[in-house]
Amino acid sequence: MLFSLEKWMDKIIDAVGYVTGVLLLVLILNVAFDVMMRYVFHNSSIAMQELEWHTFAVIMLYGTGYALRHNAHVRVDFVYDRLSPRKQAWINVLGTLFFLLPLALLVINGSWEFVMDAYTTHEISEDPGGLPYRWIIKAQIPLAFVFLIFCAADFLLHNLNILRGHEAPLPAPETEVME
Repeated sequence: MLFSLEKWMDKIIDAVGYVTGVLLLVLILNVAFDVMMRYVFHNSSIAMQELEWHTFAVIMLYGTGYALRHNAHVRVDFVYDRLSPRKQAWINVLGTLFFLLPLALLVINGSWEFVMDAYTTHEISEDPGGLPYRWIIKAQIPLAFVFLIFCAADFLLHNLNILRGHEAPLPAPETEVME
């Protein structure tokens, strides 16, 4: 049952990762359009510039959970890689329970009022021609950390399945070693 729950969660996380990848293409097109407008036509849009950092923020916020699912997050590899898969799973479980989840809950709790203030005051961009509805981008902070908790639950299930002997560990992503 844990294995099938994990696979269902993997599909949701991968779907969010796909959307994040599409947003990356949108960001590239947005930046290319903005650069072309600025340097070729000597015209730029504050809204397009703000959309760049809004899109980048969404990519970074949701990309962390996707990176966790694919074992591409940052860790101290020189120690971790030398451990057995079972010890790695224990480190992952303990690290998730004692570091990742409390931090995510803290950010959700701390950002909720920030979002509500922007919503109730109808906060808009300070720049003329900027984007309205600033609360939408601010709302991505707690939502992305809820998604991160969802990803952490999937990560915990994966590592619990490793500890139970029902699943092989995820391979570490290939990294370039500098000599």
